[in-house]
Amino acid sequence: MAARTGRRRAGRRLRTAIGALAVALAAGTAVGLPAAEARAAGGKVVYLTFDDGPSPAYTPKVLAVLDRYGVRATFFEIGQNVSAHPGVTGQVARRGHSVQNHSWSHPDLRKLSGPAVDAQVRNTDRAIRAQTGRTPTCLRPPYGAVNATVRSRAAADGKQVVLWSVDPQDWARPGTAAIQSRVLRDVRPGSVILLHDGGGDRSQTVAALPAILSTLKARGYGFGVLCG
Repeated sequence: MAARTGRRRAGRRLRTAIGALAVALAAGTAVGLPAAEARAAGGKVVYLTFDDGPSPAYTPKVLAVLDRYGVRATFFEIGQNVSAHPGVTGQVARRGHSVQNHSWSHPDLRKLSGPAVDAQVRNTDRAIRAQTGRTPTCLRPPYGAVNATVRSRAAADGKQVVLWSVDPQDWARPGTAAIQSRVLRDVRPGSVILLHDGGGDRSQTVAALPAILSTLKARGYGFGVLCG
C-alpha cells in the first residue's frame, strides 16, 4: 500500500512539473521559443520532440517525414548512440533540427551523485558538439526524473531542463492509430509532444507521424523548435 501511495505521489509530482512546463511554453517564457513562428501561426505553435536516438534504422525515416511536411523538431539524443552513429546526428543537425542532451546512457539521474550527473551530461555534450558544432542548451532527464541535484547540476552547466506535456506512450508500441489519436486528442497551443526515434522498434511512430503532422497543420498549428 505504501509503495502504491509513493508511486501515486511521484506521478502527481511529475504531472505537476509537466503542466508547469506546458504553461511556460504557452506563455512563451521557456528557453528557445521562436517568437516569430508563434506570431506567424497566431500563437498556435506546438513543439515536436524525439527521444532516445539517434537510430540508423528510424531517425532517417523520421527526418524524411519531417522534410516532406516542412517541419522542424527537437531531438534529445543519448550520448552513447551519438558516439555509435555520429553521422546520423550530423544529418539531424544539417536538416535544421535542434539536437539536445538526453544523458549518456539513459539512467535515472536522481540516483546518481552530482559528479556522475555531470559526467552523463558533459560526455553527451562533447559527442553532440563534435557532430553539430554546437553545445546543447537543454537537458531532458531520462524518464522525466528530476530532483534538486539534477536541476542544480543542469543549471551549473547552463542548461534548461525540458520535459513534455503530451505523451502518447509510443515507446510501448500501442499501435499507429493509438499514437495518432492520443497526440491529436491532447495537443494544445504550446504543447511539447514526446515521441521516440530510438530505443527500440519505432516503426509505429514513423507510421503515425504523417497523420499527426497533416492534421495539426490542417488545424492551423505551426511547429517550433526548442533550445535552437
